Amino acid sequence: MSAAAQGATAMVAETEQELTDGFHLVIDALKLNGVKTIYGVPGIPITDFGRMAQAEGIRVISFRHEQNAGNAAAIAGYLTKQPGICLTVSAPGFLNGLTALANATTNCFPMILISGSSEREIVDLQQGDYEEMDQLAIAKPLCKAAFRVLHAADIGIAVARAIRAAVSGRPGGVYLDLPAKLFGQVMNADAGAKSLVKVIDAAPAQIPAPSAISRAVDVLKNAKRPLIIFGKGAAYAQADDTIRAFVEKSGIPFLQMSMAKGLLPDTHALSAGAARSTVLKEADVVMLVGARLNWLLSHGKGKTWGAPGTQKFVQIDIEPKEMDSNVEIVAPVVGDIGSCMSALLEALGGKWQVPSPEWTGAINKKKEENIAKMAPRLMNNKSPMDFHGALGALRTVIKERPDAILINEGANTLDLARGVIDMYQPRKRLDVGTWGVMGIGMGFAVAAAIETGKPVLAIEGDSAFGFSGMEVETICRYDLPVCIVIFNNDGIYRGTDVNGASNDPATTVFVKGSRYDKMMEAFGGIGVNVTTPDELKRAVDKAMDSGKPTLINAVIDPAAGSESGRIGNLNPQSALKKK
Repeated sequence: MSAAAQGATAMVAETEQELTDGFHLVIDALKLNGVKTIYGVPGIPITDFGRMAQAEGIRVISFRHEQNAGNAAAIAGYLTKQPGICLTVSAPGFLNGLTALANATTNCFPMILISGSSEREIVDLQQGDYEEMDQLAIAKPLCKAAFRVLHAADIGIAVARAIRAAVSGRPGGVYLDLPAKLFGQVMNADAGAKSLVKVIDAAPAQIPAPSAISRAVDVLKNAKRPLIIFGKGAAYAQADDTIRAFVEKSGIPFLQMSMAKGLLPDTHALSAGAARSTVLKEADVVMLVGARLNWLLSHGKGKTWGAPGTQKFVQIDIEPKEMDSNVEIVAPVVGDIGSCMSALLEALGGKWQVPSPEWTGAINKKKEENIAKMAPRLMNNKSPMDFHGALGALRTVIKERPDAILINEGANTLDLARGVIDMYQPRKRLDVGTWGVMGIGMGFAVAAAIETGKPVLAIEGDSAFGFSGMEVETICRYDLPVCIVIFNNDGIYRGTDVNGASNDPATTVFVKGSRYDKMMEAFGGIGVNVTTPDELKRAVDKAMDSGKPTLINAVIDPAAGSESGRIGNLNPQSALKKK
C-alpha cells in the first residue's frame, strides 16, 4: 500500500473513532459516583444537560426558582450523606442558588452547586458576555471549596474533588463552575472514560485519640448533674444504635436540638426536652455531640446557663477549630460521631455509675409540671385557632404517623412546633437550622419526598411559605405525597399591626383572609380551608392517607403570635422615645 493510501486509511480510522463531549462526561462522572437525582432550573447554557441526564437515567427535578432547588439538594445531602446536586444557569441563576449553597455550608449539609458560566477570556477582560460574572470568585468565600473546569479531560477529576470536599470532614457546600464552551468540547470516548474517577472512601472515619476518650469519661464520671446535648450533626452521622446504647448505659439525661429530635424518641425516659431551661442552668457537666455552642445555645454562657465556672463542657466534633469557640472545652474529642460514640461506649466499662436519683428525679418532676401546664392549651378547639390548639392536633398526627417527614419553618410556627410536636425517629424533622433562614420549606419538602419515599407534612407560617410558595406547582407536577399546612394569621408574627403614618398597610400585614388553598387547586392539587383543630386533624389525616399533593389553609387568630417568636430579643430597640 502506498504512503498516500496508508494516510487515507488512518484518517478514516480516526474519523470513525467514537467521540464524547463535555455534556456526556459530566453526566457519566456523576453516574459513576452514584448520583441518581439532580435538582435545578433549566436555561442557557445547561438546558440540554438536563435533557441528556434524563435520557441517561438520572432523575432531574425541575423547580421554579434556583434557591428552592438548592435547598432541595442540600437537604438531600443531609438525608443521604451523599452530596445533593443542584444545577443552575449562569449569573442570576447562580446567585439564586448561592444562598442555598451558603446555607448548606453553615448547616454542614453536603451539596454541590453546578452552574454554567461565561467564557474566561471574555469575563477576565470584562467584555460584556451574556450574563457575564466571575462566579468562582463570588462562590469561594461562601462554601467549603470551589473549582472551575476548562478542559473536558479534567471533568472526572473535578467531580471527584467536589464530592470528596462536600462529604469529608465537616460536610458542606461545594461550587463547580462549568463554562459554556466546556460542554461542547469533544474528545475520544475511550480516553474520556479513562479520565473519570470513582471516589473511594470519600468520608473516611476519623478515630478519636484514646487519651481524649479517657479524659471525657473521667469528666463524666465525676459529674453530679450531667447532661448530653445532641445536635443535627449527631443525627447526620446515622450512628443511631450506638448513640442510644450510650445514653441508656450511661443513664445521662439528654436534650435534642430541633433537627436532632427523634434521634431518641422525645418521649424517652431520659429525655429532658420538657425541662430544657432547668437542665441547661443546673447541669454541672454538659457533653455536646454534633452540636455547636452558637446562638441557638446562647453561646454557652449568660442567663440561660449556670454561673460562670460552675459548668464543664465535653465536646465531640469532627472539626478541631470548633473547640473553645465560645467557652472553654475541658474535654475535646475530635473525630466522626460514630467512631467517638463507639469509643465512649466501650470506655464506660462494666462499673459505670449512673447519675443520682436526685438529679434525674428533679428533671422528671419539672417535666411533669411543664407537660401538665401545657396540656390544656394543646387540647383547645377554638375558632379561629391559636397556635397551640392547631399544633396540638398536628402533634397527634405525628404520634400516629412517626415515619412521616416533618418540615417546619416560620416564626411562632417554628418556635412553638419544635417544643410541642414530639418526634420518634431520627432525621424526620427538618427545619431552618443554624441560620434560621426562611424559605427552605418547599425545597425541603420536595427532596424529602423524593429521597425517602415517605409522606411529608410541611407546617409553614404564612410568611415563610411566601418565600417558596410557587413550588406547590412543582409538588403537583411530580405528584408528590406532600401535605402543606399554612398557619394563616394574616401577617408576619401576627396580622394586627397598624400603620399610623399613611394609608399603606403595616409592613408586617398581609391581605386579610387570604386563601392559600386556592393556589394548590389552581395546579390540580387538593386545597382545604379549616378553622378548628378538629377540622385540621381530619384534613391532614385525609391528605396523608391519600398521598396526594394537598394544601390546608389553617385560619389562625390574627392576634395570635408574638414578635419574632421566641427570639424577639434579637431585634434592636430604638434608643429614641416616642413623643
